[in-house]
Amino acid sequence: MKDLKCEGLRCGFAAIVGRPSAGKSTLLNKMCGEKVAIVSSVPQTTRNAIRGIVNRKPGQLIFIDTPGRHSSQKKINKKLMDVSKRALEECDLVLYVLDASRAPGNEEEEIASLLKPLADKTIAAINKMDVSGADFDRAKEFVSLSLNESVKCFAVCANTGDGVEELLNALFEIAPSGDILYGEDYYTDQDTSFRICEIIREQAINRLRQELPHSLYVDIADMEKNESKLWVRAFIIVERESQKGMVVGKGGEMIKTIRLASLKELKKIFDWKIDLDLRVKTGKDWRHNDHTLKRIIDRF
Repeated sequence: MKDLKCEGLRCGFAAIVGRPSAGKSTLLNKMCGEKVAIVSSVPQTTRNAIRGIVNRKPGQLIFIDTPGRHSSQKKINKKLMDVSKRALEECDLVLYVLDASRAPGNEEEEIASLLKPLADKTIAAINKMDVSGADFDRAKEFVSLSLNESVKCFAVCANTGDGVEELLNALFEIAPSGDILYGEDYYTDQDTSFRICEIIREQAINRLRQELPHSLYVDIADMEKNESKLWVRAFIIVERESQKGMVVGKGGEMIKTIRLASLKELKKIFDWKIDLDLRVKTGKDWRHNDHTLKRIIDRF
């Protein structure tokens, strides 16, 4: 990667914006070549501004994966929209991700209205081209009419990687000049505790039904590390006592499954041997608690 140290480099922050379940996190992971953001079919899985770093010959792009923009007056949703808004205010570029298999609706129009003043630094990724009913021309026409016809649109498939390199090349072309900010071996700047919390939450929400995924978060109570081993005590926190039983499962089977699945994913990320003590407790109505929301959404 010696080319990253040559003159004429480009480096910029790019906010990834789109509707829930448009495939933003999957696309980020594919661009980075590593698992940076957790992925789930549950809308609004992303709760924080997740940074993923892409190094190429032209320089470095630092992507900020933002929560899916969704119209709701719930306190947690307003907090998530604040995260997205801050990312847009601070970014050099915008990567607008659309789901090619869904017709644009009111939420898409709201996003387009938000991005219109940023059209000169926006590139659109029309994702899920491998899905039945995908319509690139429909999405491209929407972008042209709602933002600006000058906004470049790229057909991509985040699952397979099709079109991703062409998309990255286009982003580098409009990125500002500047030296790289992170070492060339970095693909994220998330700290260890955050990544562990996110992996556990991913494994939990992918196994729990209906509304429960939105009613939980993960907190680390204690963590100790030596040269070869990392010991972690973490809690899956739900809103009501009645929800604890769903997470624990009959005879403790569900919490055991979540724990083992989390360890399997964590071993792919970290070189250390990991000992995970995973428990469940109640944080009554945490989604309505300003202090808790600030701690879990704004802390990283």
